[in-house]
Amino acid sequence: MKTLIVLLGPTGVGKTELSLKLAEWMGSPILSADSRQLYKDLTIGTAAPTVQQRERIIHYFVGTLELPDYYSASQFEQDVMALCKKLFLTHDSILMTGGSMMYIDAVTKGIDDIPSVHPEIRETVWQEYEKKGLAPFVEELKNKDPLHYEEVDLNNYKRVIHAIEICRQTGLPYSFFRTKKQKERPFKIIQVGLTREREELYDRINQRVDQMITDGLVEEAKRVYPYHQYNSLNTVGYKELFSYFNGEWPLNAAIEKIKRNSRVYARKQMTWFKRDKGIEWFHPKQEEEIKQYILSRQD
Repeated sequence: MKTLIVLLGPTGVGKTELSLKLAEWMGSPILSADSRQLYKDLTIGTAAPTVQQRERIIHYFVGTLELPDYYSASQFEQDVMALCKKLFLTHDSILMTGGSMMYIDAVTKGIDDIPSVHPEIRETVWQEYEKKGLAPFVEELKNKDPLHYEEVDLNNYKRVIHAIEICRQTGLPYSFFRTKKQKERPFKIIQVGLTREREELYDRINQRVDQMITDGLVEEAKRVYPYHQYNSLNTVGYKELFSYFNGEWPLNAAIEKIKRNSRVYARKQMTWFKRDKGIEWFHPKQEEEIKQYILSRQD
């Protein structure tokens, strides 16, 4: 049976190098499940695969979008399913790797068919958010969709605002479109999670941020600063430097905030992934054990 192997884990855990080794072992391209590596011009801050790595293994969903482009987990699901249909004609197994929780869930579990938001509605809503902040949207959600109001993280402005966009466009509650039913896939899915001890992971994250600064992250952030209002740049590593550019804090404080926010994001990722009992966990150094596990599950 055709098989999609999903290699996932928190930021900084070591997915990239292991994914290259597994892809070579499998004879597979790599499908990136990283919502920011999709965008051009964010190579350093997203730790995107290098030119050499992309020459070593074909990568999909890396550097394909412009910074103003809108993209969603739903669109990712559609694009991955279409690509898998083509790739499975010549491959028995395909490797997908990344840490974007919603993107991975969209492929492994399926995402509800929520309508696309019209650009005019999106622009109007975001202009309101810029002027008034999140509070009016939270109140609007409470009135229009009390069910989703009880479920959603009310501090996550992107999710609150998206729900309001759908409510305004359709005249229906956002929760109306959320069935939470897992979709059947025409291929087998094997999920492999990578994990490290917390202190080890945090140390790696801190070192990686220092390396990004050395590699030119500040200069990269300056180049994309004119696009800072777009959602693609509401991203750890860039938003902290944008505040530095705006004079809100010095560079050393911005770097420390990038490290802290990266560690916070890693914790959120692990909390999300640990809820999925279908993931088998390994240390990144357990390459042979991971291969054996994949082989055992393919039988």
